[in-house]
Parts: sequence; structure tokens; C-alpha cells
Amino acid sequence: MKLLLSLLLWFSFVGNPDLASIRKAYPDVNKSEANAKSFVEKLSGVSNNDDKILVAYKAAAILLDSKFEKKLKEKMNRFKEGAKLLESTIASEPNNIEIRMIRLSIQENVPGITGYKKNIKEDKKYITTHYSEQNAALKEYLKDFVLQSKSFSDKEKQFVK
Repeated sequence: MKLLLSLLLWFSFVGNPDLASIRKAYPDVNKSEANAKSFVEKLSGVSNNDDKILVAYKAAAILLDSKFEKKLKEKMNRFKEGAKLLESTIASEPNNIEIRMIRLSIQENVPGITGYKKNIKEDKKYITTHYSEQNAALKEYLKDFVLQSKSFSDKEKQFVK
């Protein structure tokens, strides 16, 4: 009985990565195929029923990993899979600022040909409006994103300083 309980506890902790490690890894995912594959692997155990922030990072991992697919059809299928998952996550938690930031980070970096750039202004406005309501750790994380973001002008970035 103790062994069974130990195994169940072990699997519950191993199954999902912690949010802090995911946040730390996210800015570097796009820098190499190895980083993208590693990020996908970290999030492979996340299901649609888990914490929606982790689901959004999983969607982002799929989207970012799609650029490394060799075949165009596979690239497109992975991209669509990631975009669909991210949009459904946002639909389930539209007031989650971190999920909005994840979508903005994807949309500002994908090629225009994908057609996946329609929410940039909406997400920028949401982040700008609700930034001050966040806890200190999330504010710091959002600040790092905003300061390197292409979507915010230098003048617009002043709200995080």
C-alpha cells in the first residue's frame, strides 16, 4: 500500500513541470531547435484539464516547434494544432494576463502569411490595462517580456518601468 501511494505521489509530481521553470525556459525556446524540442518534452505530460497557463505554454511549445518541421504539411499541421489549443485556452480563461502574453509573444513573431496576428492590439491593451493588478513575480516576468517586445513602442513600455 505504501509503495502504491509513493508511486502515485511520484507520478503526480513528475507529470507536470513547475511554472517557474517553464517561465525561465520560455524566452529561449525560439533560439534553437534543441531548445524547442526540450520545451515540448517538458510539457508533454500536460493535458487540457491541467492548469490553463501550462496548457497555454504547451500550445506555444507546439507553435514554436512547428517551425523546425521539415515538411510543409507537417509544419502547417503542427502550427494549426498549437494555434487551436492556444485559442481554446484563451477562450476558457480570457482574463488571464499570462496566457494573453503568451499569445502576443507568438503572434508578434510568426510570419504574416500564417494569418495568426489578429490579436496583437487586443492583447497589448489587455496587458497594459491589467499589469498593475498582478503580483510582484508576475509583474517582473511581464516587464521582461514587454521590454523586449516588438509590439510595444518605447513610449508604450513606460508603464512597466
